[in-house]
Amino acid sequence: MMRALWTGASGMIAQQTSLDNIANNLANVNTTGYKREQTDFQSLLYSKLQTKVTDHEGNPKPVIGQVGLGVRVASIVSNFTQGSLTETGRWLDAAIDGEGFFSVRRPDGTVGYTRNGSFKLGMNGTSVMLCNSDGYPVLDTQGQAISFPATYDTSKLIFDQFGNLTYNPDGNTSQVVAKLALTQFNNPAGLLKLSGSLYQATDASGEPRLEATDTNLKASRIVAQYVEASNVQTADEIVNLIVTQRAYEMNSKVIQASDEMLQQANNLRS
Repeated sequence: MMRALWTGASGMIAQQTSLDNIANNLANVNTTGYKREQTDFQSLLYSKLQTKVTDHEGNPKPVIGQVGLGVRVASIVSNFTQGSLTETGRWLDAAIDGEGFFSVRRPDGTVGYTRNGSFKLGMNGTSVMLCNSDGYPVLDTQGQAISFPATYDTSKLIFDQFGNLTYNPDGNTSQVVAKLALTQFNNPAGLLKLSGSLYQATDASGEPRLEATDTNLKASRIVAQYVEASNVQTADEIVNLIVTQRAYEMNSKVIQASDEMLQQANNLRS
């Protein structure tokens, strides 16, 4: 019965983590470029109750007498399926149709990766810099911050499907200002999640692979004046929320039942 107490407790702890994850998904249902996270569970060690399992005639059984010791959260994995594209009409917005990531320069000098293409403008001396909502500069294929002269009419700037930022001042001549650095990873699920919809490369994700130079990659397509919505399905999350709540309740009932059985055992009189 003491084993049942700890097993029930492990179930409640695991389901609480699952509930926290579902809450985070629902909280980010309207976050641009957010990718849904899924909780995976794993059983704990098993205790062998019998060293030799036989029937009433002493014949060995083809099974082993074991009982599990509970559950734990094995991993929380991001689902990188494509989110729906939402039109915004802003020339600064760009959505990725494919498996690529935008690259931005973080304050510590490292590169962050994101699917959030809702860009902003910031001043960099006498130049205008393309940046994300946190003010981090967006990088081009050379690893440099994308910038252009402050004299440019920003309404004449637009992204093409290849990620080129083009400037067409008179409606006839178009010049390429910069090209967005689109990066892919062998294992995007291994990326380290940071705040602000940013990710960081790790050993698990593999080295970043630049689409502009890696011919083995299928190039992503940029859709101008659109952003990628979150891939969270609200209905699915609500169902998962109900399932998680019921699992939590059942584990609490296990602890309650085990406690009542222990109480009865303690009240036994010879």
